[in-house]
Amino acid sequence: MVKIRLKRFGAKKRPYYRIVVIDSCAPRQGRTIDEIGYYHPIEVRGNMVKLDKEKFQHWISKGAHATRIVQQLIKKASIMEVR
Repeated sequence: MVKIRLKRFGAKKRPYYRIVVIDSCAPRQGRTIDEIGYYHPIEVRGNMVKLDKEKFQHWISKGAHATRIVQQLIKKASIMEVR
């Protein structure tokens, strides 16, 4: 199964995440299939969440499932509706 989830980057106590498409059996820092956006939880200015809507819709149509956290981020940023 393919999932859309977060992959952690950044320094200690200064994380940022990439929103990636990855096999559900792969580790969090494992090899990704596609990178479709990012999330900066500490970012004060600008957008904290950026997502390529076309890629997201493409992977959802292929059967990928977004994790609960990714769904919440997308809903919170008012980017689009997620089922």
